[in-house]
Amino acid sequence: MSLAATLAILIVALLHLGFLVLEMFLWDTKLGLRIFGHSKENAASTKTLAANQGLYNGFLAAGLLWGVSLGAEGFAINLFFLCCIIIAGLFGALTVSKIIFYVQGLPAILALLLLLLT
Repeated sequence: MSLAATLAILIVALLHLGFLVLEMFLWDTKLGLRIFGHSKENAASTKTLAANQGLYNGFLAAGLLWGVSLGAEGFAINLFFLCCIIIAGLFGALTVSKIIFYVQGLPAILALLLLLLT
């Protein structure tokens, strides 16, 4: 796997670890309210759902880190998790906000392209 692909995949993994922190621990804080545009009431009523979402983002990051740790042998693992992230980004863009595609889907697409070019 090329250095560029590895770095791009690591960036996507770090993004998803950031999403985990935001959704699991900062959802109802000032930062979380500002980033997600929720009211305190809305954040309180959706906190458990957000934590669940954050956990899934952590699993996506873990999968990418696992794939990267295997080097070239992790190709199929990285391919799978990047495709999952791209699909999640597209679904989020269609159902929640187009910004999700740019924050989640586009970095994964770029990482996937670099992976496929190796």
